Amino acid sequence: MGTQKLYAGAKLRETRTRLGLTQKAFAERLGVSLPYLNQMENNHRPVSSAVILALVQEFGFDVSELAVGDGERMVSDLREALADPVFKDGAPPVVDLRLVASNAPALARAFLTLHHAYLQANERLASLDEALGQSDVRPGASPWDEVRDFFHYCDNYIDAVDRAAERFAGERTADQAIRAALDAHGIELRDTEDEKVVRRFDPAKKVLWLSARAAEATRRFQALLQIALLTQNELIEATLDLARFQSDAARDIAKIGLANYFAGASQMPYERFLAAARETRHDLERLSRRFGASLEQVAHRLSTLQRPGAKGVPFFFVRVDQSGTITKRHSATRLQFARYGGACPLWNVHRAFETPGQFLRQLAETPDGVRYLCLAREVSTGGGAFRAPVRRFAIGLGCEVSHAAEVVYSDGLDLTDAAAFEPIGISCRICERRDCHQRSVPPLESQLSVDPDRREILPYKVAG
Repeated sequence: MGTQKLYAGAKLRETRTRLGLTQKAFAERLGVSLPYLNQMENNHRPVSSAVILALVQEFGFDVSELAVGDGERMVSDLREALADPVFKDGAPPVVDLRLVASNAPALARAFLTLHHAYLQANERLASLDEALGQSDVRPGASPWDEVRDFFHYCDNYIDAVDRAAERFAGERTADQAIRAALDAHGIELRDTEDEKVVRRFDPAKKVLWLSARAAEATRRFQALLQIALLTQNELIEATLDLARFQSDAARDIAKIGLANYFAGASQMPYERFLAAARETRHDLERLSRRFGASLEQVAHRLSTLQRPGAKGVPFFFVRVDQSGTITKRHSATRLQFARYGGACPLWNVHRAFETPGQFLRQLAETPDGVRYLCLAREVSTGGGAFRAPVRRFAIGLGCEVSHAAEVVYSDGLDLTDAAAFEPIGISCRICERRDCHQRSVPPLESQLSVDPDRREILPYKVAG
């Protein structure tokens, strides 16, 4: 393991200024050239061990002062702030950030303060949007939100696309259907070791590249997605026309979403999958093996089984990253997820990261009195090579307890014991519970009272 380079230009300049020395005199005392000192002070070069020794011997310098301090912390904060998507060109080189932190720390702090204020303003706007409950009609909705609303209000079931996928699959396995479709279009399937590429199609050469590092379920899904774009373009475009998206960006995102939908529906054809789900009592692992799909793909497909006249168990499905941010969400139940912010911290999906490879079960009750059976599982994607990034998520799947007997994960749980149901909410900002020990922020538009002579779990009380 290599030694970490030490950049301490600000500390060197501070020390020299305190001693009242010019750069030339300071360089002579340290036994280095003037250009070398200038480069160290501007963080173009790390501080060498010889310079550290000279600082100790010549000036009695405390070496601990050279530990990562305000300067490097400021660089780290700047890098984090500049990673915000609002900065479309990305962060400047680290060396430039070090120069800013060293040469203009007041400006750097002002920038960080301004960015923090920007985030707070966005959060307040998002909270107000949530409270008003008019997200579907608000002006300036992002293309991503527009597409998410489209699928949400279709109940995550697109009948024409679903039936087309079912006809495409027929009685074949997914691999058989893929092979037949690629052969019919003269497309060659090749592997790629490019760690940045999951799928790439060259229409001129008729070559479909799939990541050699990806799991077989992922490769299978990506092949079906590409086949959807090749064979179902007219159907997808017609569906997009009916949706009447407000921007080209939303239409483009939705097109990929519909291709994704076709891929999942052809890998797990509706009638076959519904019958298998009922037969296995919605056992995700058994369904995964039978259809060659990942656990996440199976869970997501279960949430789409809402065909009129042949509906499955109404499930909610959600995917959460390690920060608690919801990255996928859909609910065919009365439980609806907050548009902004994280999910309730009392929900078992957050604990799934602590027990990788295991299913967690939870009986939960929302503030409206509805009770749910909740299932959570950590899933990982990526990897496949040394130092290759691994993306970790937790998926959540659940249904109302009235359907729990149809789900294998309810076995052994006492659904009649009211005390077994944990109180959960949607998000702290809109949750009505006044005595929750995990509440992070008060509910919106609530009156708070603070007693300076009394402290309970929360530092305030929410008025009724």
